Amino acid sequence: MNILLTGGAGYIGSHAAVVLTEAGHEVVLLDNFSNSNKSVLKRIRKILGRSLPCIEADVRDTDIVERVLREYKIGAVIHFAGLKAVGESVANPISYYANNVQGSINLFQVMQKVGIKTLVFSSSATVYGEPKYLPFDEDHPKNPMNPYGRSKLQVEEILRDLADSDSEWKIACLRYFNPVGAHESGLIGEDPNGIPNNLMPYVAKAASGELPHLNIFGDDYETCDGTGERDYIHVMDLAEGHMAAISYLKNHAGFTCVNLGTGKPLSVMDLLNAFEKVIGKNLKKVVVQRRSGDLPCYYASVEQASIQLNGSAFRSIEIACRDIWKFQKADNFQ
Repeated sequence: MNILLTGGAGYIGSHAAVVLTEAGHEVVLLDNFSNSNKSVLKRIRKILGRSLPCIEADVRDTDIVERVLREYKIGAVIHFAGLKAVGESVANPISYYANNVQGSINLFQVMQKVGIKTLVFSSSATVYGEPKYLPFDEDHPKNPMNPYGRSKLQVEEILRDLADSDSEWKIACLRYFNPVGAHESGLIGEDPNGIPNNLMPYVAKAASGELPHLNIFGDDYETCDGTGERDYIHVMDLAEGHMAAISYLKNHAGFTCVNLGTGKPLSVMDLLNAFEKVIGKNLKKVVVQRRSGDLPCYYASVEQASIQLNGSAFRSIEIACRDIWKFQKADNFQ
């Protein structure tokens, strides 16, 4: 199948591009490179042994999106494109709604015009908000705590209405928990601009000396060791989840939402201990004040992913630490 990946040069998109191509799909990337590096295209080529078509454009440019869908005879779209930093969304909500919600509407309108009605949407566990119970299952009440999460939920609701309006649509919303790790080659991984918002790249940069120490945001939660507990899923497991979703949609019309996680909470200290074991040294840590909005613990129910996507995350946190450290050390940002 010919598949368009919007935001395909980003962290998750680039890994999905590799997995889908190796499975025999023809992948086309569309990215405005606002939060990705063009060098990822060379690294993907090195992994695959061939280049993937990439169009530099914003998903809100409907003329270009329509041309790409028609020219490459696209059969399905995986929609990764969007802004994703919680703190930034609080400071600049209009930008998040313009990119994440309006950008998605523009894409769906063009897909409808062209007649492409198979879609996988990159959603987030932030749609759940504060847990009423754990683990989060897909029916848990939705009450996102920030504009980023609300933008994801709004797109989900639009897609639900779209599927209800037209029985030909095949739509899967994948709610990510905490993606970590990198491709085993060390060629592609998470490389955020500036100080990372996510824990794993923050740890990797502290370990490499790019940052003076590692901040631990609170050690007085009611958890196993006082630090926050999260559900960390290897990015390659996540990428394979997208391929499974594409396969699922071949025979299932309508709308579905599926959690992508491991189903197992892991504390910040557990992750740090695993990382220190991989690199063979201790990291300098400073305990600082809790961040506003951080939850003590959250993790996924993965029963539905096991049933609908016929799989589960299997790569360990040790493998994730090994892969991100290999990526961090690699001199591949030429």
